[in-house]
Amino acid sequence: MTGNAAHDMFAVDEASRSLGIELLQAGDGRAVAAMRVTSAMVNGHDIAHGGYVFLLADTSFACACNSHGPVTVAAGAEITFVAAARLGDYLVATAQERTRYGRNGIYDVTVHREDAAGRAVIAEFRGRSRVIDKEV
Repeated sequence: MTGNAAHDMFAVDEASRSLGIELLQAGDGRAVAAMRVTSAMVNGHDIAHGGYVFLLADTSFACACNSHGPVTVAAGAEITFVAAARLGDYLVATAQERTRYGRNGIYDVTVHREDAAGRAVIAEFRGRSRVIDKEV
């Protein structure tokens, strides 16, 4: 990868980009990604499907752990849903590296909603990464 590895990876991430996810920043083990909840993302309870919230958090996590350069993949992740997101909500996922050890890493991601009332936490995500032996 050339330049900022996270931005290079995101540029070819059709899954994330096709959902309207934007990479706002990435570097030094940190990344911020955002998306607007569309009607295609709302479930039968009239709230954002958790899978889309997870995907946004996972995208931010992927960009944070790939910001160092080596190809890095998820070894595992979990999410805790704190509040519901709704149609039209603008969600921002901020990923922060907690530690790297050997070829492994741990990253925390907070997903929040931004609106006129301020910020509300929607979910907390923890991802575990692994550097793989692959050249891009």
